[in-house]
Amino acid sequence: MKYTVASSPFADYQLASIWLRAKNRQQVTDASNRIESLLKQDADRLGRLRPDGLRALVLFPLVYTFEVSPDDCRVTVLSIRYLEPPEQP
Repeated sequence: MKYTVASSPFADYQLASIWLRAKNRQQVTDASNRIESLLKQDADRLGRLRPDGLRALVLFPLVYTFEVSPDDCRVTVLSIRYLEPPEQP
């Protein structure tokens, strides 16, 4: 099933803020593009289902929290978090 992916204004703000602060902006851009591409295809099967009914998908360095509405084939990205890379010894 194909889905239309939309982001909340809050998620758009978070992604812009993450990108502006990122040491590797290309990595953030690539992860975001890949996640959105995946969500367009299989949103109802991706990520981890949370107790609140939302789903969370991790593709380093980003965590997308989203809601799937199968009846209207729509995905709404509600928030985006940045995962700090592990410290190197």
